[in-house]
Amino acid sequence: VQLQASGGGLVQAGGSLRLSCSASGGTFGSYVMGWFRQAPGKEREFVSAITRSGRSTDYTDSVKGRFTISRDNAKNTGYLQMNSLKPEDTAVYFCAARQYYAGYSRFPNEYVYWGQGTQVTVSS
Repeated sequence: VQLQASGGGLVQAGGSLRLSCSASGGTFGSYVMGWFRQAPGKEREFVSAITRSGRSTDYTDSVKGRFTISRDNAKNTGYLQMNSLKPEDTAVYFCAARQYYAGYSRFPNEYVYWGQGTQVTVSS
């Protein structure tokens, strides 16, 4: 499956963005989807993940209550709604996928498919 992330941009602190992850070349509903981010000079870190049904989600503590992950399998698209953005959220955001039977994971190396990344910049 091929993934393409979009929706990044420049926003002031306290603002919102919605990232999208469009999938092609596979059955999107067969995959767990995750969002990761990487700031300059830092390792790629887990942000959120969602099971193929969308009934179960996971978030890193720093984004809980601010970010919401969702998916529309009929549209082959996943989303990350980001509210109350902070300067420390600035990073390149990547969507990733792995087979559903593996469950969701917080470890980047356990995801097989990756999108190209979209830049999110939050100004103070």
